[in-house]
Amino acid sequence: MSIQQNLSLKSYNTFGIDVNTRYFAEYSSIGELKEILGSEIINANPWLHIGGGSNLLFLKDFEGIILHSQLKSIEKISETDEIALLRVGAGMVWDDFVAYCVSNNYYGVENLSLIPGEVGASAVQNIGAYGMEVKDVIETVDTIHTETLNERIFTNEECRYGYRKSIFKEELRGKYIITNVTFRLKKQPDYQLDYQHLREAVLQRGEINLANIRSTVISIRESKLPDPSITGNAGSFFMNPVIPKEKFEELQVSYPTMPHYPASETEVKVPAGWLIEQCGWKGRSVGNVGVHSRQALVIINLGGATGPEVAGLAAQIRENVFQRFGIDITPEVNYI
Repeated sequence: MSIQQNLSLKSYNTFGIDVNTRYFAEYSSIGELKEILGSEIINANPWLHIGGGSNLLFLKDFEGIILHSQLKSIEKISETDEIALLRVGAGMVWDDFVAYCVSNNYYGVENLSLIPGEVGASAVQNIGAYGMEVKDVIETVDTIHTETLNERIFTNEECRYGYRKSIFKEELRGKYIITNVTFRLKKQPDYQLDYQHLREAVLQRGEINLANIRSTVISIRESKLPDPSITGNAGSFFMNPVIPKEKFEELQVSYPTMPHYPASETEVKVPAGWLIEQCGWKGRSVGNVGVHSRQALVIINLGGATGPEVAGLAAQIRENVFQRFGIDITPEVNYI
């Protein structure tokens, strides 16, 4: 376990916002985590647990202690001819886990290739892409209660997963820290390729298999999304709004080509990127921040941007979309 003081968080958030934290603590075991949580430094300071920093926007220096997991093991709990249960440390880089699954012929996360962040955060956020959501393969989530230090295992149902949300992000926010996530993965082919033109793109690489799906998804993501190590960003800044069917049908009169996807029998999901692009923001910049030229959902740090600058641009975009469409788009990024 290491505790550092006055550490820059620039390399711990993918926006590359240069702010400092008063304390920064990394732990490599559940025992070390309990030691930190039971220490005076936690009692005397506000604290925040982060993963890969891919979903955070720091608005100023953090006057407290940042916690970060170094739990990175993969343990095979059980295996049959059909299913493998893998228990994975919350600090493992998510895409490293996906690469492990693909190389070992485990099916269920290949469409989620190259999503930034760590395994623990994936279970908080319910990450998803190309027709897959991580909730569909999560079996259980191991946690530590931040006050009692009691260990608790949440079942998938107890996590109350929804679109980009979970009980850890809402009702129990800050109450538990995830230590491990157990995934139920299939050992027989079970592909999900019906999202947009994914199947056609995979077939261009040859046969449909895990390796070709992963390489296709990576190629698509790299063509649309800037590399955070080069251009600071948090991926998709806004969630795709889900609106009543009646509201969509009203808008469809004026915007007959508006893309949409069924969310339920009474609701429709509309791509936030399309709404933002219609408002003329794609490729535009304001000071040190801008909207990516190839994907309007992505706000980028053009160099030296501050958190308030990013938040200010996001607020302008959100207001423009609401004025034009009457739809409120909600940030997926957490403001700190």
